[in-house]
Amino acid sequence: MTESRVLLVDDEEELRHSSAQALELAGFRVDTFASAEHALEFIGFSFSGVVISDIRMPGMDGMTFLQRIREIDAEVPVILVTGHGDVQLAVRAMREGAYDFVEKPFTAQTLAGTIRRALEWRGLVLENRRLRAVAGKRDDIEQRLPGRSQAMVDLRYKVRAIGASDADTLIIGETGVGKEVVARALHDLSSRANSPFIAINCAALPETLIESELFGHEAGAFPGALRPRYGKFEHGRGGTILLDEIGSMPFDLQAKFLRVLQERVITRLGSNEIVPLDVRFVATSKVDLEREVAAGRFRADLLYRLNVATLRVPPLAQRRSDIPLLFMQLVRESAARYGRDDVEISPALASEIAERDWPGNVRELRNAAERFVLGLEAEQDDAARPNGARLADKVAAFEKSLIASALAAHGGALKPVYESLGISRKTLYEKMQKFGLDKRLLAADAQRDDDA
Repeated sequence: MTESRVLLVDDEEELRHSSAQALELAGFRVDTFASAEHALEFIGFSFSGVVISDIRMPGMDGMTFLQRIREIDAEVPVILVTGHGDVQLAVRAMREGAYDFVEKPFTAQTLAGTIRRALEWRGLVLENRRLRAVAGKRDDIEQRLPGRSQAMVDLRYKVRAIGASDADTLIIGETGVGKEVVARALHDLSSRANSPFIAINCAALPETLIESELFGHEAGAFPGALRPRYGKFEHGRGGTILLDEIGSMPFDLQAKFLRVLQERVITRLGSNEIVPLDVRFVATSKVDLEREVAAGRFRADLLYRLNVATLRVPPLAQRRSDIPLLFMQLVRESAARYGRDDVEISPALASEIAERDWPGNVRELRNAAERFVLGLEAEQDDAARPNGARLADKVAAFEKSLIASALAAHGGALKPVYESLGISRKTLYEKMQKFGLDKRLLAADAQRDDDA
C-alpha cells in the first residue's frame, strides 16, 4: 500500500499550522491546504489517507467539499471540524457520508485517535478492493465505468492497459459520457496516483488570461502582475493534467502547448528561464478533432502528438443494454448520499428507462436517478416522453392507483394499508397528501359499491 497521508484543510492559517505540527509530532504525514479546491486535486480512488476539513470556509465549504469527495470515491474518510453551534450540521454531514467530526477546541490526542481509526478503515477498504480484483470480481474500474456491453468491456481493458503507462492520452466522447471519470481512472492506475490531478476546462478559461493561467508569470509581466505565480502546468508537476475540451484552446496557444508536449518544459510569462515539466497530459474532446483540423481550427501536428493513445467512450445510445443496471447503480448511490432507504425499481420502470433516449448520457441519467430518489418530477417536453407521457407521471399514476385501491379495500384504515404496502405511516400520509387522497371518501365509495 502507498504511504498514508492526512490532508488538512482550513482557511485559518494559525490553526492550520498548529494542527499540522501536532499531527506530525504524532507520526502522521500531513499536507495542509488553505482551500478545499486545491485539496481535491490529491484525492482519487487509490488515495490511502484521511481528509480533515473545517466546515465553515470561504469558497467551497466543508459540506460541499464532502459531496465532491464522495463523487470521486464515497469511501474516502472525511473528518469535519466544527465550531460552536455547528454540531447539528456535523451530524447531518455524517448522515451524508462523513466519517466523523471533532468540535473546537479539540486536543491533538483526540484528533490523532480519530485519524488512526479512519486510516485503519481506509486500509481495509483498499485491501478489500485489491482482493476482489485478484479474485476476478468487480474492481474499482468496473465500479467507476460499469456496463456489460462489449463496448464497455473493451473500454475498461484499454483503460487498465493505458493507465499503467505514462502515455499522453486523448479521450473522445459525447457530452456527459464520463470522459473525466476515464481520465481520473487513468491517473489512479498510474504511478502518479498520489500526485496532483489538475483539471483545466479549456472552454472556461478567459482568453486574455489563459496563457498566464497555464504557464504562470513573473512579477511585472503584465499590468496587475504584482508578484510571481505558478501556472497550472507547473502546479501539476509529478501528476496528471487534464485538458478538458482541448478543441476550445485558442489556435495561437496551440503552438505553445505543442512545444510543452514535445519538450516537457515551460517558460513563465516575463521570464526567459526554462522550467522542466514532469507531467502526464490527458485531453478530452466532444468534437471530432480531425474535422477541426480540416476546418483549420485545430493544429494537425498537435492532434498527432496528442494521439499517442486514444480512448473512445461510447454514448448510452450505443449500449442500451447497460442502461437499466447503470440506472440502478446510480439510484443506489443517490439513496446512500441522501440517507434514503433502498429504493425499489420495478421491471417495468427499468424497461422504460432503457427505451428512453438520453442525449445527455450518464450525466442526464444520474440527474434522473437523483430526482427519482428524491421523488421529484423531471421537466421534459411531451415530444421527448415515451408514449407521450412523462416517466414520473406514469410512476405517480401507478402509485396513486395502488394506494387508493388499498385504502378502499381496508375501509380507510391506515395501518393495514401501510403495512401491506411496506411503507411507514409517515410516508403514507405524505403520499396521500401529494395525491389528494381522502380515506373517508374512498371508504364510502367502496361501501356504496358493496351495497350495489
